[in-house]
Amino acid sequence: MDFPEFFCYVSILACLFPIMVNSIGINYGQIANNLPSPEDAVPLVKSIGATKVKLYDADPRVLKAFANTDVEFMVGLGNEYLDKMRDPTNAQAWVKENVQPHLPATKITSIFVGNEVLTLNDTSLSDCLLPAMQSVHAALLNLGLDKQVTVTTTHSLAILQTSYPSSAGAFREDLMDPLCETLNFHQKTGSPFLINAYPYFAYKGNPEQVPLDFVLFQPNQGVTDPQTHLDYDNMLYAQIDAVYSALASLGYMKLPVHISETGWPSKGDEDEAGATPENAEKYNGNLIKLMSGKTGTPMRPNSDLNIYIFALFNENMKPGPTSERNYGLFKPDGTPAYPLGITPNNVVGRNTTVGGGSFGNAVTNPYYPMSSSTAKISIIGACAADGAIVDD
Repeated sequence: MDFPEFFCYVSILACLFPIMVNSIGINYGQIANNLPSPEDAVPLVKSIGATKVKLYDADPRVLKAFANTDVEFMVGLGNEYLDKMRDPTNAQAWVKENVQPHLPATKITSIFVGNEVLTLNDTSLSDCLLPAMQSVHAALLNLGLDKQVTVTTTHSLAILQTSYPSSAGAFREDLMDPLCETLNFHQKTGSPFLINAYPYFAYKGNPEQVPLDFVLFQPNQGVTDPQTHLDYDNMLYAQIDAVYSALASLGYMKLPVHISETGWPSKGDEDEAGATPENAEKYNGNLIKLMSGKTGTPMRPNSDLNIYIFALFNENMKPGPTSERNYGLFKPDGTPAYPLGITPNNVVGRNTTVGGGSFGNAVTNPYYPMSSSTAKISIIGACAADGAIVDD
């Protein structure tokens, strides 16, 4: 497809999608050698109705390309920067070089410092996390940017010790000290708690017992939380509510939870069950429709959902299994990796699908009970393929 055709196609998409999708986010990874220019990515982001982009660094080419587009940006500082960012001088220099020059033309609203640090079992990183976050926030404060740019970090669902039922969600005891430190930071600064959540890995880990429709937002029998009697019509929402319960158990009732990554691969290896274009279309297409309905989770029906789909493009240089290179909504030439199936008349509301209790990336729900130790291993394994910041 040449570029005139490319832009014609994107124009058609842009006419179809924005009226239906109000606040979806997209992860913009760049581990590839064949991606279109950032300027050519702008209409693709708009074509799916995305109003927010999560970038795994602070690539000036991307930030300049999205200037004056009204798209909000979350930029990232990789794990490799944590030690350096503990020094407030280094943090301020980074903000001045990578964030301040792009404001206000590009709407940078957040900086995430480190990715899934607490579940990497690396104290050299986890000991640096809070000091780095504090230094970056102090830099924003010194530069008068703290009211418009928040500081946060992303977490794997492996931080959960208990995830079923959602009302019993609880964090791992061994992570409690560093986790509470970051939670106090969020509460003080007003920044959101970010979680990477992939129902795909629950299905991949146990396809014989995990109902596929349950993870794809398709009609199914669903699950009811025995404590709250709330019905869950998809796995992702129950994952989110398990996190809300874990936060509430520590007294953080009002801390907002954002899903910084979720997605489904359109291709995988033989042992990667469910990685097909059809399933990716259902997962991401149905998720976008749900987002357009402006409904929250069963536990937080009036709370805004902030969800970033992974990812904008297939990335041909990502390491790991085949699925890692096939999470994109788009191919590098700008054509869809699969149709999302979105039309104005098929928006999915809460009562049109049934099914959905998930319990983190762990495979621990009524359909497949597991011991906590096995579940923890499943969660950790599930989170390894999330397109982490150390890759991007």
